[in-house]
Amino acid sequence: MKEKIAGLVLAAFTFIVPTSAQERPPEPDGYRMEDYRALVPASLAGVRVLTTAEAASIWRSKAGVFIDVMPRAPKPQNLPQGTVWRDQPRLNIPGSIWLPDTGYGKLAAATEDYLRRGLVRATAGNNTALVVVYCQADCWMSWNAAKRILTYGYSNVAWYPEGTDGWERAGLDLADSQPEPRTGEETSSSR
Repeated sequence: MKEKIAGLVLAAFTFIVPTSAQERPPEPDGYRMEDYRALVPASLAGVRVLTTAEAASIWRSKAGVFIDVMPRAPKPQNLPQGTVWRDQPRLNIPGSIWLPDTGYGKLAAATEDYLRRGLVRATAGNNTALVVVYCQADCWMSWNAAKRILTYGYSNVAWYPEGTDGWERAGLDLADSQPEPRTGEETSSSR
């Protein structure tokens, strides 16, 4: 009977193990190209991986710039005439620069240019400034973006894998945000 109860307890425990304690996949050689909402590696070569406490400390001391790479839902092209379109709101870490769609495994040249220009604006052109990249928990977008930012010559890149989910779980404030405009794009409030 004790063995049966012990087996049930063990079985129940496997369902409540937090994601952070689950076995993480190894780092791939390249970028993640699909299934972006899945367990992420525990590391990223050349990048400092931050806990929520570390990210909050950097944020409080204003020691780095925070880059949110959460994708933005596109406006459907086939909306009937006169339909009002409202972007889905994005709550992110206050003061962050939101550069949506820059965490995919393959980027169009215009999107890559958007990421590069956003980084220059965020860091005032200082490629040694601390850049903290995030999205949501278990989102490969931030992993991909942090890896890509390294290739641009930024030497002080940090990845916050828990993103807004971890920030909110810690009881820290989130703020409404708007994406950085792209070249030739009107502000999102006029979309």
